[in-house]
Amino acid sequence: MLINDLPTLAEVTERFNAYETALMIDDVMALDNFFWPSPLALRFGAGESLFGFGAIAAFRKARGGSPQRHLRASQITSFGTEYAVATTEFVREGEARLGRQTQIWVKFPELGWRIVSAHVSLAAGTS
Repeated sequence: MLINDLPTLAEVTERFNAYETALMIDDVMALDNFFWPSPLALRFGAGESLFGFGAIAAFRKARGGSPQRHLRASQITSFGTEYAVATTEFVREGEARLGRQTQIWVKFPELGWRIVSAHVSLAAGTS
C-alpha cells in the first residue's frame, strides 16, 4: 500500500488548513462543504454526537462560532491516494484543557476531499 504519497499529503494538508481557517472565522457554508453530504457522515464533538450531514450542518448553523484555538502536534497520514487521517491537538484560548481532533478524509470522484468522520474531545488534564 502507498502510504504518505506526497501529492496526496499536500492536497489533504491544504484542505485541513482551509478547514481550520473556516472554523476560526465561522464560515458556516465553507464548513458544510468540508463534510461528506451523506446521512453516513459522523461528527462526535466535545459535547454532542451528530449522525448524518443534516445534523452536522444544523449544529454549525446554531453554534455561533467555535472557540478560538491554536493547533499543535498536527499529523496527516495518507493511505493510497483517496484516504487520509488528520489528527491534531489544540489549546483553546482561555482554556487549560488540551483538546484533540481526528478527521477521516476520503477523496470522492465527484466531490473531492471530504471529511466522513470527525471526533473532537477535551482531555481531563491540562495542556
